[in-house]
Amino acid sequence: MRSDDEPIRVLRVIARMNIGGPAWQTSVLTRKLPDYGIETRLLTGTVGPDEEDFVALRDQDLPFVMVPGLGRSVRLFGDLRALVSLIAEIRRYRPHVVHTHTAKAGVLGRIASMLCGVRLRVHTFHGHLLRGYFPRAITRLVVFMERSLARRTTTIVTVGDRVRDEVLAAGIGSLDQFVSIAPGVDGPEDIDPEPVRATFDVPSTAPVVLFVGRLTRVKRVDRLLEAFEEVLRSVPDAILLVVGDGEEMEAHRASAVTMGRAVRFVGWQADLRGLMAIADVAVISSDNEGMPVTLIEAAMAGVPGVTTDVGSAAEVVEDGVSGRVVPPDAHALAEGLAEVLADAGRRADMGRAATARAHAMFSTDRLVEDHVALYRRLLNR
Repeated sequence: MRSDDEPIRVLRVIARMNIGGPAWQTSVLTRKLPDYGIETRLLTGTVGPDEEDFVALRDQDLPFVMVPGLGRSVRLFGDLRALVSLIAEIRRYRPHVVHTHTAKAGVLGRIASMLCGVRLRVHTFHGHLLRGYFPRAITRLVVFMERSLARRTTTIVTVGDRVRDEVLAAGIGSLDQFVSIAPGVDGPEDIDPEPVRATFDVPSTAPVVLFVGRLTRVKRVDRLLEAFEEVLRSVPDAILLVVGDGEEMEAHRASAVTMGRAVRFVGWQADLRGLMAIADVAVISSDNEGMPVTLIEAAMAGVPGVTTDVGSAAEVVEDGVSGRVVPPDAHALAEGLAEVLADAGRRADMGRAATARAHAMFSTDRLVEDHVALYRRLLNR
């Protein structure tokens, strides 16, 4: 039981802080919630060898507690060790709310909170693993576990309405449990683009397409490369910058050889602001997404987006206004990219519309305030 003058304590659990939207949002909430009188503690696991560490790359002073065994890999002994550690941390911290992010942390964190008698359990779907990640049998197991845990979850947060609808369609949770809270990012600083172009050897007149993400199967970089080869027929001086790494890196390098210097694989970058400053369009080519933070960061920087119509991407990019939303098909993606690149005036209009939409809907202040309102509402219920 919490007294009226006692601050709300939130224990936040995420499996690992690899580069991506979940890590960014978790970082923002951990840093900013104390300004609203909400205490918070972040628990996380080890980043995998094929992933880039968000904390090391972008937020080195972020306070967190490392939980042994809490990472991406599913291993019985490691998962049991993580569960025992989570129970110990919950008993030490005595939170009013346990809020989990990502699938594995959602399973272990909610089980630990139930065993410790924490009444308020919140889980965020930053996307979902219900399509495009696993074979059918494993997907059915994931759905079964999520359905079971949803019955013991106070509130289910999704990053967008379409993600909510997809999770509900899988039979997970009930509509009254859900609340949509979109990601939030900070506005960009003014950056001189010419030194950035020089760093990446990009001519000042070359239009730049920017992809940021892990090079995994679900991101469909193969689709993007096929589309970009078509784009080069109408925009021959265009350059595709691929920012990220992953298990499919070498395969994509090999398939892009025929396009020469038009495609650049530059690995993970500590600061995306410079890359956003030289980008003419940001692209998402995935089969499955939550709400891509890359598109929001681009919009904040005045860069229109071209995205496949997956997850809640279309809630960031307004088709025909701040970019293009296209079917998950290489030819459609190529047409969308070529359309935005072909007309500099229209592209500038789209960029301004993207910035206005981003400031109105996707600021970090709005992200934090939505969570503050959620926690206070739960405690007052």
